[in-house]
Amino acid sequence: MRAQEIREKTSEELAKELKDLQKELFHLRFQLAINQLDNPTRIRAVKKDIARVKTIMREKELNNSADVQGK
Repeated sequence: MRAQEIREKTSEELAKELKDLQKELFHLRFQLAINQLDNPTRIRAVKKDIARVKTIMREKELNNSADVQGK
């Protein structure tokens, strides 16, 4: 997932995306624990996607508060 794709989403879509990624990470960790994980590099990719989503959510939050304070 690219940062530009994430920036185009609304706050509600980002929240849903974050929830879905966290759920996927949980399932991947569970599969790892019971030795049924096919692609262990997917865990790292999902963690990075979660970080990207959280970063962009924070950017939007800061931009909204700066807009409110600027008025």
